[in-house]
Amino acid sequence: MDHPFPRLTSLAHGGGCGCKLAPAVLQDILHKMPTGAMWSNLMVGTETSDDAAVYRLNDTQALVATTDFFMPIVDDAFDFGRIAATNAISDVYAMGGTPILALAIVGIPVGKIALADVQDILAGGAAVCTAAGIPVAGGHSIDSLEPIYGLVALGLVHPDRVQRNSGARAGDVLILTKGIGVGIYSAALKQELLSPDLYEVMIASTTQLNAVGARLPDFPGVHAVTDVTGFGLLGHGLELCRGSALTATIQAANVPVLRDADRLAREGFITGASNRNWASYGADVSLPTGMADWQRGLLCDPQTSGGLLITVAPSEAAAVLDMVRASGFSQAAVIGTLATGPAGIVVR
Repeated sequence: MDHPFPRLTSLAHGGGCGCKLAPAVLQDILHKMPTGAMWSNLMVGTETSDDAAVYRLNDTQALVATTDFFMPIVDDAFDFGRIAATNAISDVYAMGGTPILALAIVGIPVGKIALADVQDILAGGAAVCTAAGIPVAGGHSIDSLEPIYGLVALGLVHPDRVQRNSGARAGDVLILTKGIGVGIYSAALKQELLSPDLYEVMIASTTQLNAVGARLPDFPGVHAVTDVTGFGLLGHGLELCRGSALTATIQAANVPVLRDADRLAREGFITGASNRNWASYGADVSLPTGMADWQRGLLCDPQTSGGLLITVAPSEAAAVLDMVRASGFSQAAVIGTLATGPAGIVVR
């Protein structure tokens, strides 16, 4: 008997972090927002487009607060919940924090999705939170036109161990911890053309917690960290460059790519979000002459629950890379360097 309800991904106009507003649109919306300068204990606000807010509680504790939610990127409800929860908690790790609590955000098109699937979405999110050592302590749900799930994630960090995306220094090297290509996988999946083995690669990457981020403050040479999500490697790399007033040089050949994502990109599985990303920030990126559109699309590909982008002094780069790989991030690689110059990226 056929399932009486449609595929989860068919109920949404976009999926995963590809649902994010384009960087230029978001910038236009937020440019009149007041700064957090009047709040003396607000250590990190909206000024540098960082991964989470950080509020100093006392001399030894600061609260890390973030929220992330999106429409389905996969059809399996349990996997959708896992991916969304992993993605949300990543922002706490990116700031150097340890998560302590989550709240669920749920939007359901009532009557268009099986209640058992809703239960599976919540169960998937709860499973990831359990793996991260935190409870889902509540949340909020609405009847919406498209299915939506995500978390409010809260964490703690010592004020001296906060990792920003704006602290990079000239001479630092760039390390990326996960391969890119999740958006390309999702485009193939939506057309039912992603093979089962590549689906497993996708799930393994998007449900791998970035818990290694909480260990990065142990290395004095780590100067800035961000996670790579909907704006792609170039977009989040640019946020780091703008916050630090530096130029990044990225060696395209060194960027780790999820298995066969480059082949799928050559075959045309590029998301609309990738093109919107490039339209938003391409003016600040220099590409090598003759770079193919699919290669550019891969660098702009929206990542859902992507890896961490780390800047570290050359003297500690090998130790950081070894620690990250030993923590289960086998594709982690040095992908570039930072230098004085206008805020932007040069791709080689």
